[in-house]
Amino acid sequence: MKNVTRLLILFMVFAVFAAGCGSKGASSGDGGKVTLTLFSTMSNKGERAALESVIADFEKENPDIAIEANFPGNGYEDMLRVKMGANDMPDLFDTHGWSQLRYGEYVADLKDMNWVKDLDPALNQILKDESGKVYAYPLNQAKDGISYNVKLLEQYGIKPPQTMDEFVKALEVVKNKSKGDVVPLWIPGGENGNIAQIFDQIATPYLITDKENGHGDELLDGSFNWSKYDQLGELMVDLKKKDLLNKDVLTAKQSQVTELMAQDKIAFTFVGGSLGPDATELNPEVKVGTIPVPAVHKGDAQSWIGGERFTLAAWKDSKNLDEAKEFIEFAAKPENVKKIAEGTSSTAALKNVEADNYYSEFYKQYEEVKVEPYFDRKYLPSGMWSVMSTTGQELLAGTLTAKQLSKKMEEEYNRLRKQ
Repeated sequence: MKNVTRLLILFMVFAVFAAGCGSKGASSGDGGKVTLTLFSTMSNKGERAALESVIADFEKENPDIAIEANFPGNGYEDMLRVKMGANDMPDLFDTHGWSQLRYGEYVADLKDMNWVKDLDPALNQILKDESGKVYAYPLNQAKDGISYNVKLLEQYGIKPPQTMDEFVKALEVVKNKSKGDVVPLWIPGGENGNIAQIFDQIATPYLITDKENGHGDELLDGSFNWSKYDQLGELMVDLKKKDLLNKDVLTAKQSQVTELMAQDKIAFTFVGGSLGPDATELNPEVKVGTIPVPAVHKGDAQSWIGGERFTLAAWKDSKNLDEAKEFIEFAAKPENVKKIAEGTSSTAALKNVEADNYYSEFYKQYEEVKVEPYFDRKYLPSGMWSVMSTTGQELLAGTLTAKQLSKKMEEEYNRLRKQ
């Protein structure tokens, strides 16, 4: 009987040990190798290549850690919302401007990491809170404006526009002088977030920066008169009526933009990032420039729209949190900061790194232009991006008027503020 009992005890110990090994394998990968899941909003080929290069270097130095990178594109937000609801987040993920308001309760505090001392102070209000918690590591920072084909503007005698009136006139010149062969303003509206991006950028000069026409405080306290939003919709409708947009605006995909720019088929687009280097790689004769968003009101100045572009946050409940932080620290090495900033054609987010990227001459030219935060991130409640996306698409489809768009925005703004 004693032998039987002894065998049973040994069997139970073995079963517990085996179960422990099986659990470790399920959470850490095959053969005890840790596998980190990483989700990013990067969409352009050059952007992904820069991050994947850093991942490959990390895996080479850390053979016991693998990183499974995912780039869901336009489905990123919906996918992350499902994961938040299930409390099953990726080990590493992009907070894309919502590190505190949307993802704050899911992210680990990174304040003790080495790179924090070098963080550009301009990003403090976005990535830090009053307690000093650091919510995410910024892979780069954005200066969003409008991309343009340098050669075409020179060919048509167009100076880079500084005001919205000049911008519309420039589009009309492109249409007339190209006899319809060049799209004045190309929008990949088949992915409706790209339409929201335009509304988000032009909202700043229309509604925020001008002293007499600034409504930032009203948007923050809920007293904003949404009829003032009509002018954004009216601009977009006017551009469509004048045939200044691509005819396939409602079906065009962002993946098409590089080839079209390389073929000199596009004059202006709000698509940025690696568009310039990717298009020039296809056609060395093409040069893509960038300008700040034009001013709207008389006496106002142009604006860059920015903040952090791509980030890495670590899920606070990850079983592999140490390894996730290890990768963040690796990505924050100066040579990797430079690689990602230049690969994404953006500015480095750390003060100890100077990145020389495709657009450097244009950033230098407009270095006095102020960087304003993304409109939706500062002035709208979480959840409004999808509203901007759908209403913008419906406006260009003709199923909403500018006034109806503003009314829908107001209704959703009020609903989401209460949540």
